[in-house]
Parts: sequence; structure tokens; C-alpha cells
Amino acid sequence: MFYNYFKIAFRNLVKYKFISFINLFGLTLGLTCCLLISTYIINELSYDRYNTNADHIFRVERTFVNPETGALNLKLAAVAPPVGPLLKNDFKEIRQVTRLLQNSPTPFRYEDKKFNEQNSYFADEHLFDVFNVQVTKGNPAKALNDPYSVMLTEDLAKKYFGNDEPLNKIVRMNNQFDLKVTGVYKSFPSNAHLHPELMISFNTLNDTAVYGANNLATNWGNNAFFTYVLLPQGYDPSKLEAQLPAFLNRHINDGDKYKPSQYTSLSLRKLSDIHLLSHMDDEAEENGDIKRVYVFSAIALFILLIACINYMNLSTARSVLRGKEIGIRKVVGAQKKELVLQFLCESVLICWIATLLAILLTRLALPWLNDISGQGLSISSLFKWQFLLPLLSLPFVIGILSGIYPALFLSSFQPIKVLKGIMKVGGHSLSFRKALVVVQFSISIILIICTTIVFQQLRYMQQKALGFNKDHVITLAYNAGLNDKYESFKTQLLDNPGIKGVTRSSRIPSGRLLDAMGSQINRGDSLTPIQADIKFVVADEDFIPTYGVGMVQGRNFSKSYGMDTSAFLVNEAAVKVLGLKSNEEAIGKQFQYGRKKGQLVGVFNDFHFESMHQRILPLILFIPQNGNNFGRISIKVSGSIPAAIAHIESTWKQFLPEIPFDYTFLDENFSRLYQSEHRQESIFTIFSFIAIFIACLGLLGLSAFTISQRIKEIGIRKVLGATVSTIVTLLSKDFLKLVLIAGIIAFPVAWFAMNKWLEDFAYRINIPWWVFLFAGFMAALVAFATIGFQAVKAARANPVKNLRTE
Repeated sequence: MFYNYFKIAFRNLVKYKFISFINLFGLTLGLTCCLLISTYIINELSYDRYNTNADHIFRVERTFVNPETGALNLKLAAVAPPVGPLLKNDFKEIRQVTRLLQNSPTPFRYEDKKFNEQNSYFADEHLFDVFNVQVTKGNPAKALNDPYSVMLTEDLAKKYFGNDEPLNKIVRMNNQFDLKVTGVYKSFPSNAHLHPELMISFNTLNDTAVYGANNLATNWGNNAFFTYVLLPQGYDPSKLEAQLPAFLNRHINDGDKYKPSQYTSLSLRKLSDIHLLSHMDDEAEENGDIKRVYVFSAIALFILLIACINYMNLSTARSVLRGKEIGIRKVVGAQKKELVLQFLCESVLICWIATLLAILLTRLALPWLNDISGQGLSISSLFKWQFLLPLLSLPFVIGILSGIYPALFLSSFQPIKVLKGIMKVGGHSLSFRKALVVVQFSISIILIICTTIVFQQLRYMQQKALGFNKDHVITLAYNAGLNDKYESFKTQLLDNPGIKGVTRSSRIPSGRLLDAMGSQINRGDSLTPIQADIKFVVADEDFIPTYGVGMVQGRNFSKSYGMDTSAFLVNEAAVKVLGLKSNEEAIGKQFQYGRKKGQLVGVFNDFHFESMHQRILPLILFIPQNGNNFGRISIKVSGSIPAAIAHIESTWKQFLPEIPFDYTFLDENFSRLYQSEHRQESIFTIFSFIAIFIACLGLLGLSAFTISQRIKEIGIRKVLGATVSTIVTLLSKDFLKLVLIAGIIAFPVAWFAMNKWLEDFAYRINIPWWVFLFAGFMAALVAFATIGFQAVKAARANPVKNLRTE
């Protein structure tokens, strides 16, 4: 029986080629989109789960608040160096603790090979007790025990040593330390939240001047150490978290009038939650976002829903062609349930063919999606046992869900009426199909609106004045080797007319403002503490002119005042939180920041140091006592950019021959801040187009069905003198009403969704009213074009031929 059902189903597919093609194409396209998005979602949900103990590993995080107001000042994914060892000592239930310290881009050299490595970390010897790392050479139990030892990924070992044995080779770090290679490991999987390519023994820090053993044990201010704890199975992490305030009060003794737990706190975050749920200020790498997973899940379901609706509409549209077949089957004894089963078999068969084609198209389209999303997605994720069963059941589920209504509809035909050619369909079934079209176009209009608003917000961020000039600024990593010869280095750079300015600073615009210290300002005869959080950047006297930041009051740093190391510059936002009535009042005020005392000598305009996700923060600039606090060099160029870069490179090699020359453009750094939004816009645009295209296929089916029911009416109207345009208008207006209803439903939904999305931006557009009209117009235009093709064809047909079909 089932063999017969499938045989007939296949015959009908071949017999009605055009409708079968549209039906199959729509389902295939919808399933392909669904599978593509599924690979992305599976990958996002899989982060860090490759670790055997993923459910028992927790990252220790630190938060700072204003003790007076409780306002959040800083959210850190890393903590101070004493936290890890003290946690292990105080809480015996902790199975293991490991720490990593991320380096800024660091130069490494082996013989004549020199590289700037972006992902080097200091890591302690307990790393392998917590994380799953595949060590291919060396002993993981000992590889990171000794100071000045280093482990490399296989790719990095190949880059440095070729086919030579890497173990016991010596590489030089930052032209300061020689490190012995003690191990090689496979790169961390792409779905890890951090990717160390070099791991230097943590014990090396004990011998450096910056840290040292004592500093590591007592420094609670340097919160740069990623710290992970491994807890026992079944242990409730909230029990440990409840004891952390007392832990801080017990170990931090800074003599402040507040208890440490009143201004700072520690918390635990599950390892597998970091990628999607953690949005701290200093993540090791850019994380994903659970909201994005929800959005793309909804898009996948919407497109699949549109494809299923298409099948329903196209199947019922084809009912006129199969009416006599159904009538004959009923006359010879076919029961309703048998007809329902037959039509469901046809639906499942089409879905199986569509699923197989969708898997093939997914395989072909994944490289394209990887380019857009920046991911390393693989179709193999669909064939893991967790997803394979749902994938195999997909044709049955979709086939039954999308085929049940057409099956019930077709099997309900009365054989006598059908065989007499009476195929009048009740208003209820037609209304249901119209409702489905409304759903389709509501989804399409929502996607058009979302895409347009994402585009508008991105254009706003790119065009909004930042308060400084980011164009033609080249940035380099500052190296301590320049400390004693920086002035000569700068002078030689400025000898080239293409170099307009050179400055050095601890951070550069496009980075995060994370550094802050306590501040006090003179009120009356004494310094009064300021409760607000004021960030700082160490900079020299050339920072303001090089970046084109405007001074609104007072003066810039100047060598006319010696090193000017007792001077402070603040932005307008800082003036407000200092409680000063005007910028003029700020000038000359005695001020203390941390332990540094001096005067406020100038106020500069507020500018967007960070991305527009963050508000402009109170900011202070000062010149340090020495060059150790600088992190970046910024060079303003003009004229021929290649010539300027060549001059910078030759100067760099003259002063720092051991350090590789590596540079970035500042405007590219800002573009990368909005990379995820650009990707989101691209994906929205593509899938919106696909959704509208599939919806048009459904509208084509419904319009064909409706016009076929009104073919005699059209013939009579033409005989009575109706023109083609009159008939097209008559046939189109009912469908355009559906688009109008779809718009009324879609507008508030889209407004709510995009208003929530825009909340992530401190500086955002107001949703313009014309976006909704544009989306409605586009949907109506596409719908009219789709319907108009069928309507014109029907209106231009010979009325005599239509009237003979009685």
C-alpha cells in the first residue's frame, strides 16, 4: 500500500512539473536556510563544551561599584593575582585553580625569524588539570613548571622551526628573555573562548621586575589574571560565592573607610556560559551573544514556517487539477483516511527530497556563510548524534505539519460534485489560506524593517562625529627599548613631511577605558574625595594635537613647563562629575589622582574614545614619570600613505632592529568594533530577501488558486467590456489588502524588537517613521508584481475559451 502511495506521489510530481518545482524549490530553500542557521547555532552553543569538566569549571570575575551610590563602575573577567592561590588555600572543596595572563602583542625571535605574536599567555602548571589540552610533544605535568619555559601550538612550532624538532629550542621574547621550548600542543578548538598560541611558564613572572613573587602575592590592583576554579561534581557554586565577600574582607587590607566587599565583589561564571552570556569589560576575545542566537533561531523558524505555508497554499491550488482523480478514488471505495494517508505520503516524499537537496546546498553554501559570519562552521556538526535524530525526523515532521491541511482539504471533496466539475470552495478554507499569506508577509515585513534599522544604525555610527580625527592615523605597539631614545625616534619620523604628528599613550581610541584610580579635588582648604569613577590614559604632550582633540579651556601639556608631570587634563564629562560649575572653574584647581598630585591645567572636548555601545566616560590625561606606562604609538600621516609607512618602517628598524615592524590604521580598529553588527546586517539582508522570495512563491500559489476559481467571472466581465487593467485591479486588490493587514501586525512587533536591539547602544538612532512605510511599500510592490503576472495572464485570455470550460 505504501509503495503504491509513493509511486503515485512520484507520478504526480512528474505530471505537474511547474507546481512541483515551485513546491520543491520553496521547501528546499527554506530547509537550506534553516540548516545553515542551525550550524551557526550549534556552534555557538558548543563553546568550551569539549572540556571534560566543562560543567564544573568556573571563571572568577570581579566587579567594582561606587560604595556611596552602588553604581557599577567596572566589570572584569580577570582578577588580581593573589585571588587564585588564596581561594585554593581557603576553600578545600576547590579541586584545582589555574591562572593565565594575556600579553599584549609581543615580539618573538628564533634565529633570523621575527614575529609579533598576538595570542601569547603566561600560564601556570595546573592548566592541564583544569582544561583539556592535547599535548603532542613534551610532558604536560612538567612542561610549565620551570621559569623561562614555553609551549607552542603545532602551527606555531612549524612557523618557527619548520620540520626540525622543536623541543629544547630557544626563542627570545621581547628581546629580553630567552625561553626554552618544553612542549607542543594542538591549537585550542575554534569553539573555545580563548586561544593561546604560546604559553609561557607562569613562574617566569616571579623573576621579572614588573611582577616578582611578592607583587604577585600582594597586588590587588592589577586585575589582569584570568583565574579558573575546578569544583567537585554536584557542588553548588552559590555556596562558594556566598563566602566570597568575607574572603575579600579577610585578605584585602587597604586602610580604606569602607570594607572591601562594599566596593568590590567576586563571582563565578560557568565555563560554558562565557561565550554567550559574558559581556565583561576585558574579555580575552570577542564573545558571542545569546540574543543573537535567539534572533537567528527565530529567523530560521520564520523561513521554515513560510516554506511550510507555501506547501499548503500550492497543494490546495493544485486541488483543481486533482479533483477528478479524488472523485474517482472515492467512487471506487477509497476511504477518507486512506486519501489523507496518501497525501501525507506525498508530502513526506517531497520533504525527503527537499531535505536531501538542502543538505547538499548547505554543504555548498557553508563557505559563504563562514565568510559573512567570521565563523569556522562545518556541516559535520549536523551529523552529531544530538542533531542527527532531529535531522532524520525533519522530513516526517515538516511533511506531516505542512501536508495535514492540504490532505484534509483534498480528501473532503464530494465525488459527485467533483465529477460534475463543481469545484466551488467554501469561504472558510479560502480565509485560512489568506491568513497564512498574512503570516508570511508579516514575517517578511518584520525582516525588511529590521534590516533597514540595522543599516541605519551602522551608518549613524560611521558618520557621527567622534570628537577627534581618526583618519590617517597609524598605530604601533610601544616597545620599552624606545624609552631612552624616543625623542630621537620622534624627531627622525617628523623629518619626513608626510608625518604630521607622533604621540605615545597607554591606550588609544577604539580600545576600552579600564584604568581608574581614586581622585580628590581642592574644596576650600583641603582635598575632598570624589565618589565618581574617572578613567585615565597616560599620554604625552603630542596626544591632543595628533588626534585633533579640541581644548575648550586652559592649555595642553607643554614642554615649556618642564616635563609637566604635575599637570592634569580632563574632559568635559570629568568636569561635571568633579562637581565644578564650569570649565573655567576647573583651571588651576589642586587635584590628586591616585598618589599623583598636581593641578588641572586644561579641559578638552568630550570625544568617543570607545565604541558607541558605551557612553562617553569621565577621562583624565597625565604624563607619567617614565616610559614604562606607555603602550601604543600613534602617528598622523598625510600625502602618500605608502611613502609614509615606508619611512616609519625604516626608522623603526633603525631604532629597534630586533623587533618586527607591525602597524594598524586607527579607522580600521573602529570598523572592527562594529564587525558583529555588519555581519548581522549582511545576514539579515540575505535572509530577508530569501523570506520575501519564498513568500512570493506562496502568494503565486494562492493567486493561481483564486484566479482559477474566478475564470468564468473574468470571461463574463471581458464579454461585458471590462478592460485588462480593470480586471488586474479587481484581482489584485484583495491580495494587497492582505499585505496591508500584514503590515499592521508587523509594525508594532518590529518596533518592539528593534527598540530592544538599539538599547545595546549608548548612542543610537530614533527609529524613523518612514522605515515602516518603506517596508510596507516594498512588500506591496513585490506582492503586486507576483499577483500581476497571474492577473494579466488571466485578463488577456480568450473569454470564449474560459466560458467553454463549463
